Amino acid sequence: MALKTETRNKLATISTATVATALFKRGFRTQFIQDVHPLSHDQPALVGEAFTLRYIPAREDLNQLAVFRDRSHPQRKAIEDCPPGAVLVMDSRKDARAASAGAILVTRLMKRGVAGVVTDGGFRDSAEIGKLGFPAYHHRPSAPTNLTLHQAIDINVPIGCGDAPVFPGDVILGDSDGVIVIPAHLADEIADEAFEMTAFEDFVTEEVRKRSGIFGLYPATDDKTLADFAAWRKAAKR
Repeated sequence: MALKTETRNKLATISTATVATALFKRGFRTQFIQDVHPLSHDQPALVGEAFTLRYIPAREDLNQLAVFRDRSHPQRKAIEDCPPGAVLVMDSRKDARAASAGAILVTRLMKRGVAGVVTDGGFRDSAEIGKLGFPAYHHRPSAPTNLTLHQAIDINVPIGCGDAPVFPGDVILGDSDGVIVIPAHLADEIADEAFEMTAFEDFVTEEVRKRSGIFGLYPATDDKTLADFAAWRKAAKR
């Protein structure tokens, strides 16, 4: 089922923290991708369906520069096959000693209309990628070519990325805190719930900035909190 435009637009306004809470309520505890960071804190929010690339440890006789002559090479093919609006998510075995990709490949993704890119390894040319205005996440910069340690082996299969399970078509959300994976069948309801949670949290933030205490306010255990929230929401047209 394709990601609905309404769901995509809602998720673009929601934090990964709020989504993490909504997922936790449903028993999901490992959906946040660990140890990945935005290359630029000015980059847009990341929302899109996962298209995956899996690396394994390189076997030296099968991973020479000549492999790039093959148009079916999984890394190169993933760059050209990742659908517009999707997110390329790479399983680099949490190993940033060699790069998952560089600025040329990431620029190609951007120009093709891909929504963003995530790796639990590293990117070379990281400063250049950070200036693209394109949502990109990695563990840390890494100059060596992927061929030195990683062998691209599969496209669009279930992977692990930063200890999070990622299935093709899962919905990826990234913000300044990091990246979280929403199981595809839950995307609409998580977006709806988290959108409502965001409105309430914005109300709470305003109250706390006015020096309100959190007891009865957060969580909303007092009836007055709910009445005040309803009035705030009507006035704010939220």
